[in-house]
Amino acid sequence: MSASNAAHLQAVDVPPRPDDPAAPDDFGPAPDFRQIAELARAILAGFDAHYRRFRTASRSAQSCFESGDARALRDAVRDRIAFYDSRVLETSEQLKREFGAERLPDDVWASVKSYFIGLLVNHKQPELAETFFNSVSCRILHRTYFHNDFIFYRPAVSTEYIETTDTPTYRTYYPKRADLFATLATILNDFGWQLPFVDLDRDIRRIARALYRHLGRWPVLGYNAQIQVLASPFFRNKAAYIIGRFVHGDTETPFALPLCRTHDGRLFVDAALFAHDQIRSLFSLSRAYFLVDMEVPSAYVAFLHELIPDKSRAELYTMVGLGKQGKTMFYRELFHHLRHTGDRFEIAPGIRGMVMIVFTLPSFPFVFKLIKDVIPPPKEVNREIVRAKYLMVKRHDRVGRMADSLEFSDVALPRNRFDPALIDELRALAPSMIEEDGDTIVIRHLYIECRMTPLNVWLDTHGGDELEAKVRDYGNALRELAIANIFPGDMLFKNFGVTRMGRVVFYDYDEIEYMTDCDFRRIPPPPTPEFEMSGEAWYTGHKGEVYPEEFGTFLLNQKPVRDAFMKHHADLLQPAFWQQTKARIQAGILEDFFPYPQTLRFSRRYRKD
Repeated sequence: MSASNAAHLQAVDVPPRPDDPAAPDDFGPAPDFRQIAELARAILAGFDAHYRRFRTASRSAQSCFESGDARALRDAVRDRIAFYDSRVLETSEQLKREFGAERLPDDVWASVKSYFIGLLVNHKQPELAETFFNSVSCRILHRTYFHNDFIFYRPAVSTEYIETTDTPTYRTYYPKRADLFATLATILNDFGWQLPFVDLDRDIRRIARALYRHLGRWPVLGYNAQIQVLASPFFRNKAAYIIGRFVHGDTETPFALPLCRTHDGRLFVDAALFAHDQIRSLFSLSRAYFLVDMEVPSAYVAFLHELIPDKSRAELYTMVGLGKQGKTMFYRELFHHLRHTGDRFEIAPGIRGMVMIVFTLPSFPFVFKLIKDVIPPPKEVNREIVRAKYLMVKRHDRVGRMADSLEFSDVALPRNRFDPALIDELRALAPSMIEEDGDTIVIRHLYIECRMTPLNVWLDTHGGDELEAKVRDYGNALRELAIANIFPGDMLFKNFGVTRMGRVVFYDYDEIEYMTDCDFRRIPPPPTPEFEMSGEAWYTGHKGEVYPEEFGTFLLNQKPVRDAFMKHHADLLQPAFWQQTKARIQAGILEDFFPYPQTLRFSRRYRKD
């Protein structure tokens, strides 16, 4: 697909402007240069207002952490998701009101884009501003009028070597063997914490021992030995993370130091993470986004990408709360991939769902999901309900057990890259969601997620200790989701996947509910023996009622799976666990979720309630 005909990803939830055959072809003389400049400046002012608010929310994270207000941190992550769309809508309405932007001719929009590029010289967030420009343009322009002269299909301004105004993106420390401990103390104290440490010397010794265990030896601090640390801490849930790397000789060792707070308002280092997989897990899209204050976000993403190069920049932008930029980067990666491959989109392997059509491109590690037009019984949902469930998940703490989804609308993909069987299925089951436009198929709304192996497929091909471990992790996923106030609803194995890290993650959200909205009950005794023998349920099963004793009937039909589940999670088949968990949530108790193994924690003495 040529650049001039590239796909348009329109802002979610905003319908395109309908064609108006009565509209005149000539809108009058084009605005003069001054009007073009004012229009471009208005768009940039809208972005700058958005990013100031974004940074304000991020800066508030440290005071929330230090005061122990985990609920405020959680709410800030949730509320920040809506900032972008609100500001885009506000800016686009301003442009329509003040400039008649929806009626401007093509050459004016091209000129506005050109002038906008000039405004980004010395800007600290040029890539984000370009994406904001695209979002505003897409809200105003109809898709059929749209081409790349009007938007930033590729970056126009480099993000390399952008300098911060005050504090550098990362600080560099130069330890020598004799003062490594002193250097670590300086690093931990350089973030301006308003709380004292429980025992800083103890924490430093623990960090040093963990580094020794990771390297298998004491590091030889060569001529270039240095420790580089990002200047702003990363906040999520009840922890603050110091992120950096240790350079010694020709080796670079990434690290993350999670800091936690005791009941009485003192700090302690909970663990020291050095392994690549441990750092990577922190930035998993199955977890909540971080709050981090960044004047130059591209510099933070570049630093993180060097630490975990197998994490795409799209994922990293998303994990630091810049989801729209993550979508832009993903879009570019997808079409770059399409230009360099030849395989076709095809129906994803596994059991086909009742709610979604799921397809994939074998050479690209993602799945594409769109909601069917008609959802048959026994499902009791429609497109609006399903979209609300997905938004609920995005705003919720996913605790490492729910896949994040990128949501797009009006995605134009080349027809010749579709398997004919997939096209037939789209026409049959979701005709309102596709538009066939020449050599292009436009999908009006879809979700994109990382591809995983469906758990039912995984269990069918494994046995023994491996199967037991995976069933145990499946039960752990149910427990952790419940503790986080999420009841999956449809708990079948086909609705869970196994990630590349081997973790069981939930990804089918059409029946998801808050635990607090469910009524977990024990099955009452039958009124008479005849009821028990009839095969028909004698209890009501009204909406919201859940009977955990039923779970085994549809989950545990295979003996090895049943044996493993009963060994580790028999209590999940009784209402007591679910009732007690719901009661703790209703009491306002926020449980701890650690994105690293319990075995890596230095001490469980200081609990974070």
